[in-house]
Amino acid sequence: MTGFSADWLSLREPADAAARDTTLTARLGALTRERARSRFIDLGCGTGANLRYLAPRIGGLQEWLLVDRDESLLARVGEIPGCTIHTRCVDLTSGLESFALDGDVVVTASALLDLVSDRWLTHLISRCHESRAAALFALSYDGRITCEPVDADDEWIRQLVNLHQRGDKGFGPALGPKAAERACELFSGFGYEVHSALSDWHLQPRDSELQRALIEEWATAAAELAGGESDRCLAWRQRRLNHVARGASRITVGHLDVLALPGSFAG
Repeated sequence: MTGFSADWLSLREPADAAARDTTLTARLGALTRERARSRFIDLGCGTGANLRYLAPRIGGLQEWLLVDRDESLLARVGEIPGCTIHTRCVDLTSGLESFALDGDVVVTASALLDLVSDRWLTHLISRCHESRAAALFALSYDGRITCEPVDADDEWIRQLVNLHQRGDKGFGPALGPKAAERACELFSGFGYEVHSALSDWHLQPRDSELQRALIEEWATAAAELAGGESDRCLAWRQRRLNHVARGASRITVGHLDVLALPGSFAG
């Protein structure tokens, strides 16, 4: 699985929190609070941003198992009142057999599904179905990028970025922008009650550091697939960075949140 630095995760955490759909979180919280103790497994947890977002909004007593392959990121997971927190160092690309699921657990992840393959996602959702576990998957990139001011090469770069997103991120060919849609399809096929909602980043001039990081990342990804036109990617990068430097840049990045509830959980 492609690694992410603590600095990058920290940079994106405020944008993630601002983007997430509150209605799905509230719906899940209303259901889990009916239980004496809510149980969660957070896949690809990083430093625990998903925990930090959900725990105070879910409320009540909670037990969390946070799973990531990077011990240095797991070491940054802090304590939250009312939560019993366990961490486990697991490389998710090797499979999902190292932890048990059951009908009282909520499987959750943030910004993960677009990295995984169809085969991996199918296996995960099959395991959720077998155990009647609920799921909340947040912030899956859905292929939409819009930039202001508009540049003639924005759409060309977006298409290259989306193609790059379909490459192997360690799980096999990634679902990329189709991940959330595919998750909804799979859960629906198993009879789950499925809800999805937009969770777009709306980055303003004040978000200049995150904008610069995205522009650099997109230009690098696009250049890998642009063949003889890598210089065109670098020129686009410089124009966009100039907009950021002038305080004139706004960027929207499309994401989807997905909540899936088995009948036994919803009932």
